[in-house]
Amino acid sequence: MLALMLTLAGCGGNGNEPSGGDVNGEGAEKELRKVKVVLDWTPNTNHTGLYVARDNGFFKKQGLDVEIVQPGQDGADAMVASGDADFGVSYQESVTMARIADVPIVSIAAVIQHNTSGFASPKAKGIDSPKKFEGQRYGGWGAPLEESVIDSLMQTDGGDIGKVDILSIGDSDFFSAVERDIDFAWIYYAWTGIEAELRGEELNMVYLTDYSDKLDYYTPVLVTSEKNIESDPELVKAFTAGAAEGYQFAIEHPEDAADVLIKAEPDLNAELVKASQKWLSPKYQDDAARWGEQKLSVWENYATWMLDHGLLEGKLDAEQAFTNEFLPE
Repeated sequence: MLALMLTLAGCGGNGNEPSGGDVNGEGAEKELRKVKVVLDWTPNTNHTGLYVARDNGFFKKQGLDVEIVQPGQDGADAMVASGDADFGVSYQESVTMARIADVPIVSIAAVIQHNTSGFASPKAKGIDSPKKFEGQRYGGWGAPLEESVIDSLMQTDGGDIGKVDILSIGDSDFFSAVERDIDFAWIYYAWTGIEAELRGEELNMVYLTDYSDKLDYYTPVLVTSEKNIESDPELVKAFTAGAAEGYQFAIEHPEDAADVLIKAEPDLNAELVKASQKWLSPKYQDDAARWGEQKLSVWENYATWMLDHGLLEGKLDAEQAFTNEFLPE
């Protein structure tokens, strides 16, 4: 999740020059510019707006022929920083760590306004507060961030992280893992939580945002490189406009948007996609003035939290880490 190729700092772009403009006034198209977007993970409803923008012609209207790809071994951030992809899906924590390491990526839109992730466990285990993490086995992906977040939540509830058994389970299936190896894990409710509902398996959720305002960060976000912003702002503007229209469609038409994702990725569980989309669509924009809007305070608060917990080697220049410049008015 936090995979970065920090050695790519300062790398150049992909040399992909524009091959034409957008649609002209008479409706006759010029040649579309090919653009590559890399996801952060396997396709899910965090990504629906991108698929809608591609398949409903919103990117095409902006003069773009968009290819959506899954990340390679080095992750989305590295691909965007090196120019192997023009845009990507990332997370505020990942962008923050990248910026500290001089990896030149910038967040251009928040996909979801508020952090919907939390620590999940089968209801029968009774883990309904951070204090109750004590004596339990946590299964994660092995990042230092995880232990710090668990510790931070437990401190608010009088808990002792020294009494938690922290295991690395990689990308193991949550439901198999809690049945066999662990007691709780960090999930996105919009996907794994909704899947639990469909399975009829009750969960206890300990949401990060219930215990710390500083942990209400943007996850996921859309990113591009500093090079694109500096040398080709019209490309960034066109992409962001298309994505914004795609997510706005998903906000207003969750069922139709789910159908677009299901058609594009037929291996996905259609019932899960539809239920997840219904739950998530209102949360894309939530209380923001427009989809994609990011606040400086959110970036500063989370970076301060990371620095205070020894997760950063320096202070983040938050104003350089994100921009609202390219969002449609």
